[in-house]
Amino acid sequence: MNKKRVMTWLLGTLIVAGVSGPLWAQPGPQGKGPQGKAAQGKGSQGKAAQEKGTSGKGGEIGQNAAPKSDMELIRFLLDHRKEIKRSVKNLPNGVVTVTESTNPQVVAVLQTHVASMKKRVEEARPIHARDPLFAEIFRNTTKIEMQVEKTAKGVKVLETSDDAYTVKLIQMHAAVVSLFVQNGQSEAKKNHPVPKKN
Repeated sequence: MNKKRVMTWLLGTLIVAGVSGPLWAQPGPQGKGPQGKAAQGKGSQGKAAQEKGTSGKGGEIGQNAAPKSDMELIRFLLDHRKEIKRSVKNLPNGVVTVTESTNPQVVAVLQTHVASMKKRVEEARPIHARDPLFAEIFRNTTKIEMQVEKTAKGVKVLETSDDAYTVKLIQMHAAVVSLFVQNGQSEAKKNHPVPKKN
């Protein structure tokens, strides 16, 4: 092989190596990299970002998002707690709560979350059962009546019972949810006591 052919061969090899390397490293379609792995977000919406093809906490959750797990919705609401206004009125047989926001995305998540929690109560499917108060509520779901009404900015819930002990559970739960809105993740990590039976 003469010098001219050797130089041509070397130059061609270098060009191919220089081009193919950067192309291989570029992300593929729909946020997938060279190994075909979907982009993964960080933080509480990591899984949500993966489902939507977005990356990280900026991924949207709301009317246009894919269905999210109940825990993802709760984490979203805790992350956006400063945008939530909540009022609780105790009744002789339960509570009336109004939970609202001026952020349309938060409104959509609030309404989805409450509808999902109503279904869990109806089906006696516990959530956050590590907390004694939540575990006790789900032991008494057959004694709870829930009426959910969407408002322009969120949701209104009437939660009642004919059982005096269950009324205490309902009222304590409503108070703890208000603490979640006030204090965020630090409150959600706590265990909350159950009321005494008379």
